[in-house]
Amino acid sequence: MSGRLRNILIGAILATVSLGFLHAWLNLGFDPAIALGFRKAEAGVSTERFRVGFLPVTCHLTCPVTDWINKNTAGKGFYEPVRFNGFPEIKESLIAGYLPATFMLAPMAMALRQQGVPIKIVYLGHRDGTAMMVHKASGIYSVRDLRGKRVAIPNRFSNQYLLLRKALAAQGMSIQDVEMVEMPPPDMPAALYAKAVDAISSGEPFMAQTELDGYGRVLYQAKEVWPDFISCVLVVSQKTIDQNPEWVQRLVDGIARSGMWLEGGMDHRMGAAYAVATQYYNQDPRLLRFVLSKPPDRVKYSNLRLARKDFQEIADLALEAGVLTKPMAFEEYADPRFSEKTAGATEYAWKGNPGGRP
Repeated sequence: MSGRLRNILIGAILATVSLGFLHAWLNLGFDPAIALGFRKAEAGVSTERFRVGFLPVTCHLTCPVTDWINKNTAGKGFYEPVRFNGFPEIKESLIAGYLPATFMLAPMAMALRQQGVPIKIVYLGHRDGTAMMVHKASGIYSVRDLRGKRVAIPNRFSNQYLLLRKALAAQGMSIQDVEMVEMPPPDMPAALYAKAVDAISSGEPFMAQTELDGYGRVLYQAKEVWPDFISCVLVVSQKTIDQNPEWVQRLVDGIARSGMWLEGGMDHRMGAAYAVATQYYNQDPRLLRFVLSKPPDRVKYSNLRLARKDFQEIADLALEAGVLTKPMAFEEYADPRFSEKTAGATEYAWKGNPGGRP
């Protein structure tokens, strides 16, 4: 082999290796300086960028907001947010081990834990942020008017299902008094517009979309039926908790700080609405702007620590609805240690608008 050919091959190999290092550093959180011994890793902190699953809904908003703020303040995020289109895909990815952490429906997480999936709830995603919408031209003005109507919910493992049961029970009705339809939330606005269903209920922003587009009317907001309503929670695999508790705490702290930042003023919410809609959700920013401001407490991101009493109510309703097959102790599906340590994190929540456009 000639010297010139040998140099070309060596150069090609070095270029390939360099590109591999660059990709790992930028996209996977791998630091070549640490790997080659030039710099020591921070004690007890994993340098791996874990995946965190989310849907383009306001229940999961703190996931992209945390990533967006970190990229605009530290230059890069410390986890990889992965967008999904529905909860079935999130569930399967979690079970398969693809997702070490994700936002998902609280009753679904509890049911998965009861079925033996090694996961724990570590934090909340939001408060409220759910409505029951009917067509503006319908004659439905009260829960009692839902008798015999087709009502769409995300699925029977959703808190919207439990919310519907609670709303019906308050009027002396039961789930048998309506025709329940399971439907992916992104499909609900079109179904209501076409009058294929009479009412829809899911997390925002899909309910607000019908109102913003002029054909939907609010029958009730979640807070009117179930104050401080919880739909989605942050779930982490037990393996990740055991092997990388510092990363889990960093994630929970980041979500806590993002929640406090979102509650810090309308300018924060409008900045987040533009950035998240354009960079993570692929939605028109006016939809998130509407949801986060009409009214401002339509979705809340404060008081997100785990509380036993909140989950006891969910567990009781889930057991009654058949979502859970037997009673569960709080410690079986929740690990409140990380939540309890967020007091300090919220005290130094980010200030100002780190990026985006109001």
